[in-house]
Amino acid sequence: MGYVQSWHLNSPENLAQKLPNLVELYLHSNNIVVVPEAIGSLVKLQCLDLSDNALEIVCPEIGRLRALRHLRLANNQLQFLPPEVGDLKELQTLDISTNRLLSLPERLHLCLSLQYLTVDRNRLRCVPRHLCHLPSLNELSMAGNRLAFLPLDLGRSRELQYVYVDNNIHLKGLPSYLYNKVIGCSGCGAPIQVSEVKLLSFSSGQLTVFLPAEVKAIGTENDRVLPLQELAMRSLHHTYHSFLKDLNFLSPISLPRSLLELLHCPLGHCHRCSEPMFTIVYPKLFPLRETPMAGLHQGRTPVSFVAYCCSAQCLQTFDLLS
Repeated sequence: MGYVQSWHLNSPENLAQKLPNLVELYLHSNNIVVVPEAIGSLVKLQCLDLSDNALEIVCPEIGRLRALRHLRLANNQLQFLPPEVGDLKELQTLDISTNRLLSLPERLHLCLSLQYLTVDRNRLRCVPRHLCHLPSLNELSMAGNRLAFLPLDLGRSRELQYVYVDNNIHLKGLPSYLYNKVIGCSGCGAPIQVSEVKLLSFSSGQLTVFLPAEVKAIGTENDRVLPLQELAMRSLHHTYHSFLKDLNFLSPISLPRSLLELLHCPLGHCHRCSEPMFTIVYPKLFPLRETPMAGLHQGRTPVSFVAYCCSAQCLQTFDLLS
Protein backbone atom coordinates (compact mmCIF):
# COMPACT_ATOMS: atom_id res chain seq x y z
CA MET A 1 0.00 0.00 0.00
CA GLY A 2 1.40 3.42 -0.95
CA TYR A 3 1.53 6.46 1.29
CA VAL A 4 0.22 9.93 0.57
CA GLN A 5 1.91 12.60 2.67
CA SER A 6 2.68 16.31 2.69
CA TRP A 7 6.16 16.90 4.09
CA HIS A 8 8.74 19.66 4.51
CA LEU A 9 12.06 18.62 2.95
CA ASN A 10 14.26 19.43 5.93
CA SER A 11 16.06 16.12 6.44
CA PRO A 12 15.30 13.81 3.51
CA GLU A 13 18.42 11.62 3.59
CA ASN A 14 16.66 8.66 5.20
CA LEU A 15 13.32 9.27 3.47
CA ALA A 16 13.54 6.10 1.38
CA GLN A 17 14.36 4.02 4.47
CA LYS A 18 11.39 5.36 6.44
CA LEU A 19 8.89 5.16 3.57
CA PRO A 20 10.19 2.54 1.10
CA ASN A 21 6.76 2.07 -0.51
CA LEU A 22 5.95 5.76 -0.98
CA VAL A 23 3.82 6.15 -4.10
CA GLU A 24 2.49 9.72 -3.87
CA LEU A 25 4.32 12.70 -2.38
CA TYR A 26 2.70 16.13 -2.12
CA LEU A 27 5.10 18.93 -1.19
CA HIS A 28 3.34 21.92 -2.70
CA SER A 29 3.35 25.30 -0.93
CA ASN A 30 6.33 24.59 1.34
CA ASN A 31 8.75 27.33 0.19
CA ILE A 32 11.23 24.67 -0.97
CA VAL A 33 14.24 26.09 -2.85
CA VAL A 34 16.14 22.93 -3.88
CA VAL A 35 15.06 19.34 -4.47
CA PRO A 36 17.74 17.24 -2.73
CA GLU A 37 19.53 14.28 -4.30
CA ALA A 38 17.81 11.91 -1.87
CA ILE A 39 14.59 12.24 -3.86
CA GLY A 40 16.10 9.79 -6.35
CA SER A 41 15.84 6.98 -3.79
CA LEU A 42 12.05 6.93 -3.88
CA VAL A 43 12.04 4.44 -6.71
CA LYS A 44 8.34 3.49 -6.31
CA LEU A 45 7.09 7.06 -6.48
CA GLN A 46 4.36 7.59 -9.08
CA CYS A 47 3.14 11.11 -8.27
CA LEU A 48 5.31 14.04 -7.15
CA ASP A 49 3.82 17.50 -6.58
CA LEU A 50 6.32 20.30 -5.95
CA SER A 51 4.20 23.15 -7.24
CA ASP A 52 3.89 26.54 -5.53
CA ASN A 53 7.35 26.56 -3.99
CA ALA A 54 10.52 28.59 -4.57
CA LEU A 55 12.42 25.96 -6.54
CA GLU A 56 15.44 27.19 -8.46
CA ILE A 57 17.00 23.78 -9.19
CA VAL A 58 15.72 20.27 -9.85
CA CYS A 59 18.51 17.77 -9.22
CA PRO A 60 19.51 15.25 -11.93
CA GLU A 61 18.59 12.41 -9.55
CA ILE A 62 14.94 12.98 -10.41
CA GLY A 63 15.67 10.86 -13.48
CA ARG A 64 15.96 7.82 -11.19
CA LEU A 65 12.22 7.91 -10.44
CA ARG A 66 11.51 5.41 -13.22
CA ALA A 67 7.95 4.70 -11.95
CA LEU A 68 6.95 8.37 -11.91
CA ARG A 69 3.74 9.12 -13.83
CA HIS A 70 2.81 12.64 -12.73
CA LEU A 71 5.27 15.47 -12.06
CA ARG A 72 4.03 18.94 -11.11
CA LEU A 73 6.52 21.80 -10.84
CA ALA A 74 4.23 24.77 -11.53
CA ASN A 75 4.70 28.16 -9.88
CA ASN A 76 8.40 28.02 -9.06
CA GLN A 77 11.57 29.85 -10.12
CA LEU A 78 13.06 27.24 -12.48
CA GLN A 79 15.23 28.44 -15.35
CA PHE A 80 15.95 24.98 -16.73
CA LEU A 81 15.12 21.32 -16.29
CA PRO A 82 17.84 18.66 -16.07
CA PRO A 83 18.26 16.44 -19.16
CA GLU A 84 17.60 13.45 -16.92
CA VAL A 85 13.88 14.23 -17.11
CA GLY A 86 14.08 12.30 -20.37
CA ASP A 87 14.73 9.13 -18.35
CA LEU A 88 11.17 9.17 -16.97
CA LYS A 89 9.75 6.60 -19.39
CA GLU A 90 6.45 6.22 -17.50
CA LEU A 91 5.77 9.95 -17.14
CA GLN A 92 2.27 10.86 -18.36
CA THR A 93 1.76 14.39 -16.97
CA LEU A 94 4.32 17.18 -16.73
CA ASP A 95 3.24 20.62 -15.49
CA ILE A 96 6.01 23.21 -15.49
CA SER A 97 3.86 26.29 -15.98
CA THR A 98 4.68 29.67 -14.40
CA ASN A 99 8.44 29.36 -14.16
CA ARG A 100 11.35 31.13 -15.87
CA LEU A 101 12.22 28.48 -18.44
CA LEU A 102 14.05 29.73 -21.52
CA SER A 103 14.05 26.31 -23.19
CA LEU A 104 12.97 22.71 -22.77
CA PRO A 105 15.48 19.86 -22.53
CA GLU A 106 16.08 18.13 -25.87
CA ARG A 107 15.80 14.74 -24.17
CA LEU A 108 12.20 15.43 -23.20
CA HIS A 109 11.18 13.62 -26.38
CA LEU A 110 12.36 10.37 -24.74
CA CYS A 111 9.39 10.50 -22.34
CA LEU A 112 7.47 8.11 -24.56
CA SER A 113 4.42 7.90 -22.26
CA LEU A 114 3.95 11.67 -21.94
CA GLN A 115 0.33 12.64 -22.67
CA TYR A 116 -0.11 16.08 -21.10
CA LEU A 117 2.56 18.77 -21.24
CA THR A 118 1.88 22.22 -19.78
CA VAL A 119 4.51 24.96 -20.09
CA ASP A 120 2.31 28.07 -19.86
CA ARG A 121 3.71 31.40 -18.67
CA ASN A 122 7.42 30.83 -19.16
CA ARG A 123 9.98 32.54 -21.41
CA LEU A 124 10.21 30.02 -24.23
CA ARG A 125 11.27 31.38 -27.62
CA CYS A 126 11.15 28.06 -29.43
CA VAL A 127 9.95 24.49 -29.04
CA PRO A 128 12.37 21.57 -29.65
CA ARG A 129 11.60 19.83 -32.96
CA HIS A 130 12.02 16.48 -31.22
CA LEU A 131 8.77 17.06 -29.30
CA CYS A 132 6.94 16.38 -32.56
CA HIS A 133 8.02 12.76 -32.14
CA LEU A 134 6.37 12.19 -28.76
CA PRO A 135 4.14 9.22 -29.64
CA SER A 136 1.57 9.61 -26.83
CA LEU A 137 1.29 13.40 -26.50
CA ASN A 138 -2.40 14.35 -26.52
CA GLU A 139 -2.47 17.86 -25.06
CA LEU A 140 0.17 20.59 -25.32
CA SER A 141 -0.26 23.99 -23.69
CA MET A 142 2.29 26.76 -24.32
CA ALA A 143 0.27 29.90 -23.62
CA GLY A 144 1.92 33.07 -22.40
CA ASN A 145 5.45 32.52 -23.74
CA ARG A 146 7.63 34.34 -26.29
CA LEU A 147 7.20 31.96 -29.20
CA ALA A 148 7.74 33.38 -32.69
CA PHE A 149 7.35 30.07 -34.52
CA LEU A 150 6.43 26.45 -33.95
CA PRO A 151 8.09 23.29 -35.33
CA LEU A 152 7.00 22.56 -38.88
CA ASP A 153 5.83 19.06 -37.93
CA LEU A 154 3.89 19.99 -34.80
CA GLY A 155 0.44 18.43 -35.05
CA ARG A 156 1.46 15.79 -37.56
CA SER A 157 0.94 13.10 -34.93
CA ARG A 158 -2.61 11.76 -34.76
CA GLU A 159 -2.35 11.50 -30.98
CA LEU A 160 -1.89 15.24 -30.50
CA GLN A 161 -5.41 16.68 -30.37
CA TYR A 162 -5.30 19.89 -28.31
CA VAL A 163 -2.79 22.74 -28.59
CA TYR A 164 -3.02 26.02 -26.69
CA VAL A 165 -0.78 28.92 -27.72
CA ASP A 166 -2.71 31.95 -26.46
CA ASN A 167 -0.82 35.15 -25.68
CA ASN A 168 2.36 34.52 -27.63
CA ILE A 169 2.42 38.01 -29.08
CA HIS A 170 5.26 37.26 -31.53
CA LEU A 171 3.49 34.24 -33.00
CA LYS A 172 1.92 35.09 -36.35
CA GLY A 173 1.80 31.74 -38.10
CA LEU A 174 0.86 28.16 -37.19
CA PRO A 175 1.88 25.00 -39.06
CA SER A 176 -1.09 23.83 -41.09
CA TYR A 177 -0.98 20.43 -39.35
CA LEU A 178 -2.55 22.34 -36.45
CA TYR A 179 -5.42 23.86 -38.42
CA ASN A 180 -8.05 21.74 -36.63
CA LYS A 181 -6.18 21.19 -33.36
CA VAL A 182 -5.46 24.69 -32.04
CA ILE A 183 -8.01 25.42 -29.35
CA GLY A 184 -6.69 28.86 -28.49
CA CYS A 185 -4.45 31.46 -30.11
CA SER A 186 -6.12 34.73 -29.04
CA GLY A 187 -3.61 37.34 -28.01
CA CYS A 188 -1.11 36.21 -30.66
CA GLY A 189 0.11 38.17 -33.64
CA ALA A 190 0.82 41.55 -32.07
CA PRO A 191 3.32 43.80 -33.89
CA ILE A 192 6.77 42.24 -33.86
CA GLN A 193 9.34 43.91 -31.65
CA VAL A 194 13.05 43.88 -32.36
CA SER A 195 14.12 40.37 -31.41
CA GLU A 196 17.32 39.37 -29.70
CA VAL A 197 17.56 36.46 -32.11
CA LYS A 198 17.80 36.98 -35.86
CA LEU A 199 15.23 34.72 -37.46
CA LEU A 200 14.55 33.94 -41.08
CA SER A 201 11.15 35.21 -42.16
CA PHE A 202 8.88 35.56 -45.16
CA SER A 203 6.02 37.94 -45.83
CA SER A 204 2.68 37.85 -47.56
CA GLY A 205 0.86 41.15 -47.63
CA GLN A 206 1.09 42.69 -44.18
CA LEU A 207 1.80 39.39 -42.45
CA THR A 208 5.36 38.39 -41.54
CA VAL A 209 6.04 34.85 -40.33
CA PHE A 210 9.27 33.77 -38.67
CA LEU A 211 10.84 30.38 -39.35
CA PRO A 212 13.07 28.17 -37.19
CA ALA A 213 16.71 29.23 -37.18
CA GLU A 214 17.70 25.86 -38.71
CA VAL A 215 15.99 26.74 -41.99
CA LYS A 216 18.74 27.85 -44.36
CA ALA A 217 16.62 29.11 -47.22
CA ILE A 218 13.08 29.77 -48.42
CA GLY A 219 11.99 28.52 -51.82
CA THR A 220 9.48 30.06 -54.22
CA GLU A 221 7.24 28.80 -57.00
CA ASN A 222 9.86 29.93 -59.54
CA ASP A 223 12.50 27.50 -58.27
CA ARG A 224 13.20 24.60 -60.58
CA VAL A 225 16.17 22.96 -58.87
CA LEU A 226 16.71 22.14 -55.20
CA PRO A 227 20.02 23.16 -53.57
CA LEU A 228 22.73 20.51 -53.74
CA GLN A 229 22.99 20.30 -49.94
CA GLU A 230 19.28 19.55 -49.66
CA LEU A 231 19.45 16.87 -52.35
CA ALA A 232 22.44 15.26 -50.61
CA MET A 233 20.67 15.25 -47.24
CA ARG A 234 17.57 13.62 -48.70
CA SER A 235 19.66 10.99 -50.45
CA LEU A 236 21.51 10.16 -47.22
CA HIS A 237 18.25 10.02 -45.27
CA HIS A 238 16.66 7.62 -47.74
CA THR A 239 19.76 5.43 -47.82
CA TYR A 240 20.43 5.18 -44.10
CA HIS A 241 16.95 5.58 -42.65
CA SER A 242 14.63 3.96 -45.17
CA PHE A 243 16.82 0.98 -46.00
CA LEU A 244 19.24 0.43 -43.13
CA LYS A 245 16.93 1.85 -40.41
CA ASP A 246 20.02 3.07 -38.62
CA LEU A 247 21.73 6.46 -38.86
CA ASN A 248 24.49 5.47 -36.44
CA PHE A 249 26.63 4.30 -39.34
CA LEU A 250 27.40 7.97 -39.95
CA SER A 251 29.83 9.78 -37.69
CA PRO A 252 30.62 13.46 -37.07
CA ILE A 253 33.68 12.88 -39.23
CA SER A 254 31.59 12.18 -42.31
CA LEU A 255 29.19 15.10 -41.75
CA PRO A 256 29.18 18.30 -39.70
CA ARG A 257 27.37 17.74 -36.42
CA SER A 258 24.57 20.16 -37.33
CA LEU A 259 23.77 18.19 -40.49
CA LEU A 260 24.09 14.87 -38.67
CA GLU A 261 21.48 16.00 -36.14
CA LEU A 262 19.20 17.05 -39.00
CA LEU A 263 19.39 13.55 -40.46
CA HIS A 264 18.12 12.15 -37.17
CA CYS A 265 15.41 14.79 -36.85
CA PRO A 266 14.50 16.69 -40.07
CA LEU A 267 13.08 20.20 -39.87
CA GLY A 268 9.74 18.76 -40.89
CA HIS A 269 7.92 16.81 -43.56
CA CYS A 270 6.28 18.20 -46.66
CA HIS A 271 2.59 18.86 -46.07
CA ARG A 272 1.90 17.70 -49.62
CA CYS A 273 3.97 14.52 -50.06
CA SER A 274 5.42 13.88 -46.55
CA GLU A 275 9.03 13.89 -47.78
CA PRO A 276 11.53 15.07 -45.14
CA MET A 277 12.98 18.59 -45.39
CA PHE A 278 16.39 19.59 -44.06
CA THR A 279 17.66 23.02 -45.15
CA ILE A 280 15.04 24.61 -47.40
CA VAL A 281 11.25 24.95 -47.16
CA TYR A 282 8.57 26.37 -49.43
CA PRO A 283 5.97 28.15 -47.23
CA LYS A 284 2.39 28.90 -48.22
CA LEU A 285 0.05 31.04 -46.11
CA PHE A 286 -3.63 30.38 -45.52
CA PRO A 287 -5.49 33.21 -43.76
CA LEU A 288 -7.48 32.05 -40.76
CA ARG A 289 -10.80 32.96 -42.33
CA GLU A 290 -10.31 30.23 -44.95
CA THR A 291 -10.02 27.43 -42.39
CA PRO A 292 -12.54 25.57 -40.23
CA MET A 293 -11.12 27.42 -37.20
CA ALA A 294 -12.40 30.80 -38.36
CA GLY A 295 -15.66 30.59 -36.41
CA LEU A 296 -13.85 29.89 -33.14
CA HIS A 297 -11.70 33.02 -33.20
CA GLN A 298 -14.15 35.62 -34.52
CA GLY A 299 -11.46 37.94 -35.79
CA ARG A 300 -9.65 38.26 -32.46
CA THR A 301 -6.27 37.31 -33.91
CA PRO A 302 -4.39 37.79 -37.18
CA VAL A 303 -2.67 34.41 -36.91
CA SER A 304 -2.63 32.43 -40.15
CA PHE A 305 -1.77 28.84 -40.97
CA VAL A 306 1.40 28.05 -42.89
CA ALA A 307 1.95 24.98 -45.02
CA TYR A 308 5.55 23.93 -45.61
CA CYS A 309 6.37 22.07 -48.82
CA CYS A 310 9.51 20.41 -50.13
CA SER A 311 9.46 21.81 -53.68
CA ALA A 312 7.84 24.32 -55.99
CA GLN A 313 5.66 21.56 -57.42
CA CYS A 314 4.27 20.55 -54.02
CA LEU A 315 3.80 24.22 -53.15
CA GLN A 316 1.64 24.79 -56.24
CA THR A 317 -0.53 21.72 -55.70
CA PHE A 318 -1.04 21.84 -51.92
CA ASP A 319 -4.48 22.90 -50.66
CA LEU A 320 -5.07 23.13 -46.91
CA LEU A 321 -8.68 22.01 -47.08
CA SER A 322 -8.31 19.27 -49.68
